[in-house]
Amino acid sequence: MNEKEKTLAALNSLCKNTLNETLHITYTDFGEDYLVAKMPVNSSVFQPDGILNGGATMALAESVGSPASMLAVDNDKFMVRGISFSANHLRSVKSGNVTATAKFIHKGRTTHLIEINVEDDQGKLISNCRLTNIILPKK
Repeated sequence: MNEKEKTLAALNSLCKNTLNETLHITYTDFGEDYLVAKMPVNSSVFQPDGILNGGATMALAESVGSPASMLAVDNDKFMVRGISFSANHLRSVKSGNVTATAKFIHKGRTTHLIEINVEDDQGKLISNCRLTNIILPKK
C-alpha cells in the first residue's frame, strides 16, 4: 500500500460511528490542495419528493472541507473547526453518486477558505459550497 492509499484508509477509518458512516461517505482522492469524497444518492438521503436532500449535500461538503484543512496542518498541535458555511444548490439528483471536491482558496495560518463543488456522476455541478475553517492550537 502506497502513502496515498494509507492516508485515504486512515481518513476513511476515522468515519466509523459518525455521520460520514451513516451517509456512506468515502474519501477517494487527495493532493496538496484538494480532497475528494463520494456519497451514494438513494432513499436514505432523499427529501420527501425523492431527490437528494440539500442538508445531506451540505453534510458531504462539510465532511470533505474540514478534513482538507486537517491534512494541511500538524494535527498534534492544531485542531480544525468550521466557523462559516454557505451552499448554493443548482441541480437535483435522484440516483447514482455525488462527488465533492474541496479546494483551497486561502490557506493561512489561522483560517482556511475552501470551495467545495459537488457533482453528479455525469460531472454536472449540483452544489457550490464555501467553508471557512479556523485553525486553533491544542491545549
